[in-house]
Amino acid sequence: MKKAFNIILNTILVIIFSFGILVIFSFLPITGNIKLLSVLSGSMEPKIHTGSLIFIKPAGEYNVGDVVTRITEEKNVTITHRIIEKETVNGKTIFNTKGDANNVADNEKVYSEMIIGKVMINIPYLGYVVNFAKTTQGMILIIIIPAVIIVYEEILKIKKEILKAFRRKNEGKEKKESVKELDEEQVNEVKFEYSDKSPAEEKRRIV
Repeated sequence: MKKAFNIILNTILVIIFSFGILVIFSFLPITGNIKLLSVLSGSMEPKIHTGSLIFIKPAGEYNVGDVVTRITEEKNVTITHRIIEKETVNGKTIFNTKGDANNVADNEKVYSEMIIGKVMINIPYLGYVVNFAKTTQGMILIIIIPAVIIVYEEILKIKKEILKAFRRKNEGKEKKESVKELDEEQVNEVKFEYSDKSPAEEKRRIV
């Protein structure tokens, strides 16, 4: 029962830790990197619920019907809406976007360079966890504590294996010593038997 509990606990901790690492990795400035963002409004209901976690990946081309995340004039504020129009003006592609739940389009010129990426996956309500993970308390609970527990468990396993190796080594050493002592006893018995015989008896035995 205890072993099963430890397996379940370790599995949960690994999942939580891996998720935390994935969140951190998504913020690295790597070209083509998948980004994880939280949806804070219901403008894309019912396709994307408020509090959903969305996985965004840059694409070479965007088309009408794609749900994309784009930057805005406000710093650190993004919008995730669906492309409803696409046109080329003076060699530049311009998009118009709209939230599925909104009655009107954004009516804002959206250029290709303003699009962060296309929404590939969305997981309902998991965005709340990501937002929490961005806080100091969330970083401690979701990343640091699981990491410490995992490292501690691994140290215990390593310690256990080292102790097993020492035991095997000592057992092998004791076995060798016992065999050596047994050989010495047998040699002494042979010497003792040989010394008890008279020269005449030895001569008769040889003949």
